[in-house]
Amino acid sequence: LLLAVWFGPRQRGALIATRHPRLQILRALLLLVCTASGMTAVRTIPLAEATAILFVAPLLVTLAAGPLLGEKVPRIAWIATVAGFGGVLLIARPGTQFDPAGLSMMLLAAVSFAGYQLLTRRLAATDRSLVTLFYTMMVGAVVMTTSLPLFWTPLAAPPLHLLLIGSLGLWGMTGHFLLIRAFAHAPASTLSPFLYFQLVWASLLGWLVFGQLPDWVTAIGIG
Repeated sequence: LLLAVWFGPRQRGALIATRHPRLQILRALLLLVCTASGMTAVRTIPLAEATAILFVAPLLVTLAAGPLLGEKVPRIAWIATVAGFGGVLLIARPGTQFDPAGLSMMLLAAVSFAGYQLLTRRLAATDRSLVTLFYTMMVGAVVMTTSLPLFWTPLAAPPLHLLLIGSLGLWGMTGHFLLIRAFAHAPASTLSPFLYFQLVWASLLGWLVFGQLPDWVTAIGIG
């Protein structure tokens, strides 16, 4: 809604002008699956651990960037990929107290997020960043609005909660626009590992807001 109000009067048809409408829709659906799976997972998995599991995605991007995007992945990236995968195994190790369903949902989110990043890089070569962002928001809004009757329950949320929920749209729109712009300027295998920095914030916020501290093995895996 915000994008349509801000840019619609000036951009008009240019806001949806894309050479690859199917890829744009698929990319948006992958992000929707990632978001829904991630939000479901954090109901049963601590925030830091859930975020760390999500970072199977950069490993998948590095593996797929060569055959799918034609990028040359340097040796140091492969070393980092192996090390990162080892960290994920330490976090999601067998025998932990994590809910298996939550782990599965977070892994689904990671696979979807990897596909989202790869398609972002693919579309950056042909479509404007604003167009890609608009398809991301539009497809998500249409799918979620039409599916609302399946999940609707009366909600009596405090005004602060409604404000926080609404702010997710602004944070998401800003973050994804910056991500789209970044992928227009650099290879996917180069940019994807930068997302690991989210682990710092997820760990810090999980501790400050929810009182969740990772155990020492998980902390090593996050490191």
